Amino acid sequence: MPDLVGLFSNIDFLSAVFFILGFIMIIIEMFHPGFGAPGISGIILLILGIVSVARNLTDVIILIIIILIVLGIALTFVLYSATKGKLPKTLVLTDSLNKEEGFEGTEDLKFFIGKEGKALTVLRPSGTADFDGVKLDVVSEAEFIQKDAKIKIIKVEGRRIVVREIK
Repeated sequence: MPDLVGLFSNIDFLSAVFFILGFIMIIIEMFHPGFGAPGISGIILLILGIVSVARNLTDVIILIIIILIVLGIALTFVLYSATKGKLPKTLVLTDSLNKEEGFEGTEDLKFFIGKEGKALTVLRPSGTADFDGVKLDVVSEAEFIQKDAKIKIIKVEGRRIVVREIK
């Protein structure tokens, strides 16, 4: 059985500072993830604490297990806070992008409905067409449309523009 009392009696003021600051820095990194400087600094401080206290390999293993348990408890608290919405607003995205606030995932091309133009390529069923100087990728309704044929936009579904030949 390892001598835990002897292990903890080796902790002097500097070792205690290493451990306390190491835990604080890693917990800060858990609540404010980013560049990683607090997390890396915390790991380095914990390693310095282990090196300053441990007398043998058994002490190192015991200290690592204790550190992992403490950090596991801290991580559990962070995850619990995240599920309850108690984390800083910089960590959890609360904004949403919707049409009412002016966001559109794709261009709204519905204003093209009813416009007439000319097929720049053969539409079998897809190709390119010109509508008043605007080149668009279009899809014919069902039939094969020859190049230079007059066409009309009949439907817009997102980025899909459906055309019909004008006869």
